[in-house]
Amino acid sequence: MAEADDRDSRTKRLHYRAWRRGTLEMDLLLGRFADAHLDAMDDGQLARFEVLLNQPDPDIHAWVDGRREVPEHQKNDIVEMILNFHKTQ
Repeated sequence: MAEADDRDSRTKRLHYRAWRRGTLEMDLLLGRFADAHLDAMDDGQLARFEVLLNQPDPDIHAWVDGRREVPEHQKNDIVEMILNFHKTQ
């Protein structure tokens, strides 16, 4: 039961952080993705999403809209999922 509570708290915290970025554009980019995918993520994916949320908004926004390539050290399944999610939106 404690593990489920920990996971629930973690996903709620990540969801909050995804929707409270400080700009409407980033709230929509990351918040809508979190709404669609957060509950299905495994623990490793949650950790990678958390790392992504620590990146500066201008960098993430530039990756999503294609103005900049994702740096090699940031490439992972979560970043790829976000890029694909917004290609179909």
